[in-house]
Amino acid sequence: MFKAMFPRKKSTVTTNRAYSYRGNSVSSRLATRFARFFRPRWLSLSWIACIPIAAIIVGLWSLAALAQEDAEPLTPEYVQGLLNTIWILIASILVIFMNAGFAMLETGFCRHKNAVNVLAKNLIVFAIATLIFWAFGFSAMFGGENPFIGGGGYFLSGESATYGLNPFPAGLPVSVFFLFQVAFAATGATIVSGAVAERIEFVAFLLFSVLLVGIAYPITGHWVWDSSGWLVAAGFSDFAGSTVVHSVGGWAALMGAAFLGPRMGRYGEDGSPRAIPGHNMGFATLGCLILWIGWFGFNPGSQLAADQLVPYIAVTTNLAGAAGGVAATAVSWWKDGKPDLSMIINGILAGLVGITAGCNGVSYWGAVIIGLIAGVLVVYAVGFFDKLQIDDPVGATSVHLCCGVWGTLAVGLFNTKSGLFYGGGFGQLGSQILGILSVGGFTVLLSTIFWLALKATVGIRVHPEHEYEGLDIAEHGMEAYNGFLKEAGPASIGGSETGIPSSSGSITSSY
Repeated sequence: MFKAMFPRKKSTVTTNRAYSYRGNSVSSRLATRFARFFRPRWLSLSWIACIPIAAIIVGLWSLAALAQEDAEPLTPEYVQGLLNTIWILIASILVIFMNAGFAMLETGFCRHKNAVNVLAKNLIVFAIATLIFWAFGFSAMFGGENPFIGGGGYFLSGESATYGLNPFPAGLPVSVFFLFQVAFAATGATIVSGAVAERIEFVAFLLFSVLLVGIAYPITGHWVWDSSGWLVAAGFSDFAGSTVVHSVGGWAALMGAAFLGPRMGRYGEDGSPRAIPGHNMGFATLGCLILWIGWFGFNPGSQLAADQLVPYIAVTTNLAGAAGGVAATAVSWWKDGKPDLSMIINGILAGLVGITAGCNGVSYWGAVIIGLIAGVLVVYAVGFFDKLQIDDPVGATSVHLCCGVWGTLAVGLFNTKSGLFYGGGFGQLGSQILGILSVGGFTVLLSTIFWLALKATVGIRVHPEHEYEGLDIAEHGMEAYNGFLKEAGPASIGGSETGIPSSSGSITSSY
C-alpha cells in the first residue's frame, strides 16, 4: 500500500545505461561484421581446399579446348559413321549373347548328367572361335581378291582395304566388323554342339571347332560375303546367313551325328525311335527366347549400317519366327495329339533360320509364308532323321540345315525384286540352288575329312561306361545338380537294347 501511494521514479542512470548498452551493442555488431568481411578468409580450410579443385577445372577446360581443336568436324558423314559403328557394336553383343541361348536350349533338351558338358562346350567354343578367327579365319574370309579363298592381314594386322572395307567414316572400323563376324563364326560351331551332345569326346569337339571355324566356314563364307567371291559373281544371295552360317553348321552337325552314331538306348532293335526326354524344359524355353532376341542383332545387324532398312528387317524377322512357332505347334498338335513344347521351340527357331537369307528383300506377307513353311518343315524333318537313325538330341539338323536350305531357296521365290513369284524369272532361283549345292557339298566333304581324321587319332566317341555314367562326371569330374535326387542314368528307359546294363552288370555297346 505504501509503495502504491508513493511510487518510485525510474532512475535516469539506469535508463541511460540501458540506452548506452543498446548503442554499444549495435556498434559492436557492425564492427564485428566489418571485421569478418575484411579478414583474409583464404587462411580457412574450405578456401584452401578450393585451390586444387580450381586448378583441376582450369586444366580440364584447357585440355577440352585442345581436344575440340583436334577433333574431327561433325559433318553428316562423320555422324553417320559413328551411328553405324555403335549400332554394329550393339548388334555384335546381341549375337554373342546368343551363345547363352544355345547353352540353355541344348542343356534343357539333354539329360541332367550331361548338363556341365553341354554348358562347357557352348562356353569354350566362343573363346576358341574368337582366337582362331582372329588369327586366320577372318583373313581367309575377307582378305585378298581370290574368288575361292582370301588371305593377308592375319591377326587383324591389315588396314580397312585389306578386308574389303572403306575407310571410316564411309566404312566400318576393322575392329567392329571383326567382332560382328566372329560372333557369326562361333554360331556355326555351336550348332554342331547340339547335334553331337551326350556322347562326343570333349577334346574331339574342340578340335573340330578349330577346323570348322578356321578352314571350312571362312572358305565358303568368302564365296558368298566377300565382294570377290565366285558365288557373288554368280548372283547368289544370302543376306544374313541361312546358308553361310546355319546350313554350314547343319551340314557339319549332320556328318558328326552320323559318324558318332546314336546314343545308347535311343533306338530299339527294330529301329524304332525311343524318346529320351530333356531334363529341363524351362532352360530350353529360356534359351529359345534369348535366341529370338539375339536374332534382332543377327539379321538387322547384317545391314552393316544404321538406316531405315534396319527396323524393316527386324519386323520381317519377327513375323517369320512367330509364324514358324504357330505352324509347328499346330502341325505337331494335329500329328501327335498334343502340343509339344519342344516343337514350339524348334518351330520358332525354324522360322528365324528360314527368314535369315531374305529378311531384307521380302514383303511382310512373304516373311509370314516363309516362317509358316519352315515351321511345318521342321516337324517332319525330325521324323525323317529318326528314320535314318541320325540321333540329334536338340534337333539342330532339322532346324538349321533343313530350314537354312529352305530359307535360301525362298530368296529365289519371294524376293520382291528378283524372286520368281514377283516376275523375276528363274535366274535368282537357279543361283540359289547353285549356292546350296556348292556350299553344302564342300562342307560335307571337309567335315567328313575332319571327323574321320579325329576318329582315327584322338577318337570321337566316349567310352560306353562314361556315356552311361554321364559326361559331367566322366569328362569334368563334377555335377550340375550335386546333392539333388536324380534318376539312375539311361537305364530308366528300360529294355535290353544296346547300352542298357546286362544281367551281369556290364555295359555293352556296338560303337
